[in-house]
Amino acid sequence: MNAKSLHDLFAQVRSKKLSSDEAVQRLRHLPFEDLGFAKVDHHRALRQGMPEVIFSQGKTPAQVAQIFSRLASHNEDGNILATRATEEQFQAVAAEVPKVEYRALARAITLQRDRKRYGKGIIAVVSAGTSDIPVAEEAVVTAELMGNRVQHLYDVGVAGIHRLLAHRSVLAEARVIIVCAGMEGALPSVVGGLVGVPVIAVPTSIGYGAAFEGLAALLGMLNSCASNVSVVNIDNGFGAAYVASLINRK
Repeated sequence: MNAKSLHDLFAQVRSKKLSSDEAVQRLRHLPFEDLGFAKVDHHRALRQGMPEVIFSQGKTPAQVAQIFSRLASHNEDGNILATRATEEQFQAVAAEVPKVEYRALARAITLQRDRKRYGKGIIAVVSAGTSDIPVAEEAVVTAELMGNRVQHLYDVGVAGIHRLLAHRSVLAEARVIIVCAGMEGALPSVVGGLVGVPVIAVPTSIGYGAAFEGLAALLGMLNSCASNVSVVNIDNGFGAAYVASLINRK
């Protein structure tokens, strides 16, 4: 349920194509629907402009399928996204909801029905190394489903900085940039020093022992001397893309 669907619902009642009782039935599950194991937030698109996203990790395939199905039926024209999903969870969703896709590298289940562009510019997603691509892909998928034009640059880390500089035109065109990096997490600072737009840094859990599963990259990014760099949690490509999408709509 979003603003457009509410306007359409009220118009159908006004034109007497829909009775008031039928309209009330459709609105019955606002602001949320209690499934027992989950309270599905059908009101979120009205509050935030984007529907609830399912974090699949730790949920059973049946739980993911039921939540996905309820979101899809109540948000008839909108996109539905489940992150951190397994192939088994996807199969359960696919049995309930037609036309869903599994983006294996991003570990995301998607249902894309709304292809309108809500973002005003381009979101660029940059990964330092090939090992960081899964986190970057989660950001790409999220940004795309939230109505943005997305470009990506992969494997352009500081160990070979000429690879990044060869694509400065992509960075210059972007309205928001997401940078995913593990190891020491230096790439967001470099990118931040090259552009005059928000840079959202995503530390990844890539690196040898002293990387502490992304903690070293996180601390490095938090201590960035580039003033346009902000930081999300380790491996949180989704969170970076969500914030980037909000920025890109303004």
